[in-house]
Amino acid sequence: MRPGLISILLVVSACTGAPEIATSTSADAATSSTHPNTTTLATTTTLATTTTLATTTTLATTTTLESLQSLAYRELATMPFPVQVVARPGDESAYVITKGGQIWLLVAGEVAPEPVLDISDRVRSQDEQGLLSMALHPTDPSRFYLHYSDDAGDTVVSEFTFLSPTQADPESERVLFQAEQPAPNHNGGMLQFAPDDALLLGLGDGGGSGDRYNNGQNPDSLLAGLVAVDVDGGTAPASYAKGLRNPWRFWIDGDLIYVADVGQDIFEEVDVVPLESGHNFGWPIAEGLHCFNAPVCDTSGQVIPVIEIRHGDAGTCSITGGVVYRGAAIPELDGVYLYSDYCGGWLRSFRYTNGAAVDQTDWTDQVGVPGRVTSFGVDGSGEVYVTTIEGLFALVPVR
Repeated sequence: MRPGLISILLVVSACTGAPEIATSTSADAATSSTHPNTTTLATTTTLATTTTLATTTTLATTTTLESLQSLAYRELATMPFPVQVVARPGDESAYVITKGGQIWLLVAGEVAPEPVLDISDRVRSQDEQGLLSMALHPTDPSRFYLHYSDDAGDTVVSEFTFLSPTQADPESERVLFQAEQPAPNHNGGMLQFAPDDALLLGLGDGGGSGDRYNNGQNPDSLLAGLVAVDVDGGTAPASYAKGLRNPWRFWIDGDLIYVADVGQDIFEEVDVVPLESGHNFGWPIAEGLHCFNAPVCDTSGQVIPVIEIRHGDAGTCSITGGVVYRGAAIPELDGVYLYSDYCGGWLRSFRYTNGAAVDQTDWTDQVGVPGRVTSFGVDGSGEVYVTTIEGLFALVPVR
């Protein structure tokens, strides 16, 4: 299956400079110098390039793994613009979502020849628009949820029904949420269920540049934040968090949520916060650890990123948020957050401990650059998959 490549614009638009936040201190994951005409209050740190690995790892009383030498990507399929891999815990199969509007079954590393669902006739797949995410109902295996851009380019979140694990009913659509999108970029789109069964949706600020539509700090807008959707219809969709420019992938791990927010012209960021409503991630007051388009800004009460990456660092231009590893094949990485960048294609990780990103590691020399990285996902065993604009890869250990 080698359809033609679908183009996308995930690269953020250029705009004005961004002085340092004057009210906070942090460690900068980038190694480049401070932006001109700013006063630096943060202490910079150099991203680690190696990690000491245990010589042996015991998984159970009967299984001992050889030492981990490195990581590697195993290419599984060439396909047009995959953007996510999802599965129910324990399932042997997973689903691959493509931006053009199709869902494909993944079994034993093989993509099925026919899609499980094709709604390309109702999806606009242009620029950053398209079928952007899928979530499986946590208790009802017959129900799943999609976020896509409709024919007008607006956000739609709908419930669909499986007829079987290999076929879904395109006519079963039940629309749960709609939002008008004033521009074709900053759609966000990630869907994931929280432990309390609320479906969380990540949305950007409406697009353009510089928070053109003033949604970042607008409490009356559901754009530029996380939205909680009650899939059973008991309550209306409600704001869960604010101040996000374009959250291109978040990940829930226990009682924490990791949010990768695409920056404007200088800085990308990763935020880690308790999984609770009310967080303000600061856009457009701040971009990363810096004031945005102002010499001084008040960041009191706002989330301060745990990781900041400067544009140009190994080709960085638009962060691609990842996953926290909880699989069994690479227990050395248990609890490690893996992430990448659309332009740079690198693979980096950190472990969130005591409110800080520690054990920062760059794995790129080991795994290589698979292409323009669009997303991460996990299968039913918690093993990690990486998607690019042209293909699907499994992250595997080398022992």
